[in-house]
Amino acid sequence: MSSPTLEQAYTTCEEITRRQARNFYYGIRLLPADRRAALCAVYALARRVDDIGDGDLPAADKSAQLAAVRTSVAALTAGRDDGDPVLAALGDAARRLPIPLEAFGELVDGVERDVEMDATGRGYATFDELVWYCRCVAGSIGRLCLGVFTARPHPEGPAYADALGIALQQTNVLRDVREDLTNGRIYLPQEDLDKFGVTLRLDETGTLVDDDGGLAALVRHGCERAQSWYDDGLRLVPLLDRRSAACCLAMSGIYRRLTDRIAADPAAIRTQRLSLSGREKATVAVRALAGRTR
Repeated sequence: MSSPTLEQAYTTCEEITRRQARNFYYGIRLLPADRRAALCAVYALARRVDDIGDGDLPAADKSAQLAAVRTSVAALTAGRDDGDPVLAALGDAARRLPIPLEAFGELVDGVERDVEMDATGRGYATFDELVWYCRCVAGSIGRLCLGVFTARPHPEGPAYADALGIALQQTNVLRDVREDLTNGRIYLPQEDLDKFGVTLRLDETGTLVDDDGGLAALVRHGCERAQSWYDDGLRLVPLLDRRSAACCLAMSGIYRRLTDRIAADPAAIRTQRLSLSGREKATVAVRALAGRTR
């Protein structure tokens, strides 16, 4: 089988991104074509790693596939992509732009923690432990995005990108409590569950139980805490050029608006997975082009 051309490789990555990045693609498409192609390559490999963690394979097979991703990313530094279109596109992007490929190793670390959770049922004792996980699976993506963006050098730039990714992942955790519990995963820290007197469980209809309102209070608290991470992370925006800033604001704005929605009606997550409509996402993207953060 012949290796794909570079154009074919980037097309593959963009198709993956358009099909699967239901929220991020609204921001990615605001970038200039060359940067958009690079970010699609980053997303495509990140999606592959996530799919391994969320798939139905035995834990040993997942671990082997994650180890293979580590090896393949390391090989990119030597110019080897083994004919894989995603790796070919990513390797080219990393040669053109300061993309920190080592961040994929942190992403793999976080997904390996998911595999461990599936096998042992061990969750997170403290919020600090959850932040470590969020930094691995989402802060890493923030720093990878920063490598694609056109940005003014700043010593705190990577930390801001990291914080923004952590904020987005906290929103995911709050949105997906019910779905994660159904799949045997609990990401809410035990110290938070204890503080608000919550024992996560589903009733016979598959609805999250919240007899005394403790879960709603916990979720509101989590939303408020996530918003402080957004505030910190959005200090990245003034360092970016207009198109990169618009991309960043669109991607973060969708999740920030979702966080507002969860905070306004925390009971809603007990029965459904909340999301914004396509029109709402498009509105966020338009406002991002105008430089508006909310």
